[in-house]
Amino acid sequence: MTTDLPPLPERVAAPAVAPVPDPSTGLTWRPLAADDVEGLTVLVQAIETADRAPLRTSKEELQERLAEDGIDVRLDTLAGVDGQGVLRAWALVDQPAGDTRVVRAFLSGGVDPAWRRRGIGRQVLEWSVARGRQRIVATGKQVPARIGVFVDDNATATVALLDAAGLTPIRYYAEMRRPLDGELPVPRGAAGIRVVPWSTELDEQMRLAHNEAFADHWGSEPRTATQWAEGRAMFAPTWSFAAVDEASGEVAGYLLSGRYEQDWPVNGYRSGYTELLGVRPAWRGRGVAVDLLVAAMLAYRADGMEYAELGVDTENESGAHGLYARLGYVVYHQATLRTIEL
Repeated sequence: MTTDLPPLPERVAAPAVAPVPDPSTGLTWRPLAADDVEGLTVLVQAIETADRAPLRTSKEELQERLAEDGIDVRLDTLAGVDGQGVLRAWALVDQPAGDTRVVRAFLSGGVDPAWRRRGIGRQVLEWSVARGRQRIVATGKQVPARIGVFVDDNATATVALLDAAGLTPIRYYAEMRRPLDGELPVPRGAAGIRVVPWSTELDEQMRLAHNEAFADHWGSEPRTATQWAEGRAMFAPTWSFAAVDEASGEVAGYLLSGRYEQDWPVNGYRSGYTELLGVRPAWRGRGVAVDLLVAAMLAYRADGMEYAELGVDTENESGAHGLYARLGYVVYHQATLRTIEL
């Protein structure tokens, strides 16, 4: 518990009511609902297309997002609907339950490209920041706090909006890829370590390994069992692996992959995506990460994938960015975390 900070309510200054956008927007405002998923998918993909994002969010991902344990759709979401009932703007505020060192509120949302330049985005962001403040105060955690938005560097209109609202860059991320049609890296063959396929029996050990592996990483917070199980709409179990210590049976490292088929036409190739990769401190420096990455590359290629992809914090304390570069990954897209530090 941090005691040298001002009290959480004083520091965060959450309003009693988050300001819903006004009628001048030409839209009717309400929370999102489960039956909005089809329309929300169309809206989100239109925004991604306009912003030249190298991905397309699927209906399954959005459906899962709205059903997450930490989201109260009545309070944490916003939908702007036109006179024909078509979704034209949306927002969602999430506050991860496992946060202990820094309590965070992450904002998502956007405006239909055809409805931009009307001040709608500014009002949606004002609601989102206000709701983020409310969610942070509701945790009662007397620790540093952060309101954050991940934004693609391509999304120049959104970048300008966030900048005007006082969300400033704090961390930079790169999407990297490497082809799978040529010679792959040679596994290090870490002594006493066996790379095995992901299984439900190992999954909880992998969660605990993740929390330990990322305890010293900037911006990382422990994941509860519920958080660990969420966000798996695109999970690819046959492309996921654990590195197990043969002597103790402990999980020393792990790699989880996703299969994002909806992105393949956008990028012009088939790919496997490494979602999470980590090695516990006691097993670092032995090539475990390389062995896990090579196992994933081989699995991707065996299923006809042309590229292996992953994302990385460019200032990752473990030197992951350099490791990936040495294994042949190159940057093809960049994003930034913009925040209000509280």
